[in-house]
Amino acid sequence: MKSNVVKGGAKGAPARSLMYGMGLTKEEIERPLIGIVNAQNEVIPGHLHLDEIAEAAKVGVRLAGGTPMEFPAIGVCDGIAMGHIGMKYSLASRELIADSIETMAMAHGFDALVLIPNCDKIVPGMMMAAARLNIPAVVVSGGPMKAGKYNGCDADFTTVIESVGTYNDGKITAEELEKIAEKACPGCGSCSGLFTANSMNCLTEVLGMGLPYNGTAAAHSGERKQLGKYAGMRVMELLKNDIKPLDILTLDAFKNAITVDMAMAGSTNTVLHLPAIAHEAGIELDLSLFDEISSKTPCLTKLSPSGKYHMEDLHLAGGIPAMMNELSKKGLIYENALTVTGKTVGENIKERSIQDNNVIHSVEAPYSEKGGLAILRGNLAVDGAVVKESAVAKEMLKHEGPARVFNSEDEAVEAIFGGKINKGDVVVIRYEGPKGGPGMREMLSPTSAIAGMGLDKDVALLTDGRFSGATRGAAIGHISPEAMEGGLIGLVEEGDTISVDITNKKLELKVSDEELARRKEKYVKPEPKITKGYLGRYAKLVTSANTGAVLK
Repeated sequence: MKSNVVKGGAKGAPARSLMYGMGLTKEEIERPLIGIVNAQNEVIPGHLHLDEIAEAAKVGVRLAGGTPMEFPAIGVCDGIAMGHIGMKYSLASRELIADSIETMAMAHGFDALVLIPNCDKIVPGMMMAAARLNIPAVVVSGGPMKAGKYNGCDADFTTVIESVGTYNDGKITAEELEKIAEKACPGCGSCSGLFTANSMNCLTEVLGMGLPYNGTAAAHSGERKQLGKYAGMRVMELLKNDIKPLDILTLDAFKNAITVDMAMAGSTNTVLHLPAIAHEAGIELDLSLFDEISSKTPCLTKLSPSGKYHMEDLHLAGGIPAMMNELSKKGLIYENALTVTGKTVGENIKERSIQDNNVIHSVEAPYSEKGGLAILRGNLAVDGAVVKESAVAKEMLKHEGPARVFNSEDEAVEAIFGGKINKGDVVVIRYEGPKGGPGMREMLSPTSAIAGMGLDKDVALLTDGRFSGATRGAAIGHISPEAMEGGLIGLVEEGDTISVDITNKKLELKVSDEELARRKEKYVKPEPKITKGYLGRYAKLVTSANTGAVLK
């Protein structure tokens, strides 16, 4: 056991003394020590109840003969951090989470880990740590909340934030806005649509690092607590059989994850997180691989914000195993990939059939013949940009219009709410990338304002920043290279013509090479927005979005 380095023999007596001081018995100390990484806090709705999952995981570990030892992980709630300086810390927190778990695991010699996240950056941060440490690990998330109800219709976080635009457009009252806010999020769990948190929880399952239904079983359900117990038991089996994350996180596993991501039209943020996890596993995921897989993967679901269904509907329809089984009928799934169940993907998904074809379409009758995410390239995005094509109105799949240029999200939001954006415009928000932000803020405020004001079929939005999984419309993010790294987006001027062709995956600034050369000669890169503290250090080390915004 790895933990014997800490607790074994005569030199381990001081460590054992401290463990005795915590009330551990000799028998408990002699067993494998399993770190229970609990991201519970009273800030994030998806994390408020994670103590319940942690307790279940501890039961599972003890049942299988291990000694669980819990320690915390931080988490940022994107919904609460949205629209102000707090959002600069969200993506950057992913690296802090991975580093802190590495620190705790190495300092205390844990034999294995049960990782308990639920939202946004916490899920990939924990998986990055698992890959880096390469000790047996299982991820068990907190599960999604149920959809809310307002005026007899389903509601969720997107409903609220888009209603802000509707309110500012004078179409609803302040009282109506507050009623929507009160009803949209009825309890704990990750927000009920296929936003970033639920996208990543589903992909954790696909990658083989989470148990089946980890992505869809509801928070506060008996099924979710059972998953916690099974995770504790399974990690002990992984330890016994010496199965480690790098045995599971293979290129085939990542190809499966990209395939399911395209089939379910997950959050564009997955295109940041999968390459970052792969980077820790020693695998490079180029954006061209996403493009290649998207071109042959049918889109089988339309969950909020792309459609009307929510995570509870996906779960009842058969969940991720049913979707993977359906995709396997076209030979799109690598079935020999290993999972934390000890079985292969093929064994896990066998006979898992779709229970509701309204929620999960068959491969014979998909929503579309290609995936829900698209990678765009062109002179504005030489290294790529990302759009959730499944959430774009048909009218906006091809669009050409004048650039409306803003050097921050705040400037753009002020202009949108001020009625200064017109039908046909292309809103450009720059210096919001990983370096330029710093921190690559999610921009749900401008996209939701545009949607809430009824402009999502008329206005495109481009940025070197990123968008929330709750975003819909022609919102194109992750433009690489970013402005702060010399990307062409930094040379765009007010009124320039920009051509967006999502169908043909093109993003072009229609300005002559001679004029661009002239602008480049005059260009002066702005000073960094933040130079001190963690974000100051982060800005110096982080790479552009096409690499997953990893630190180098």
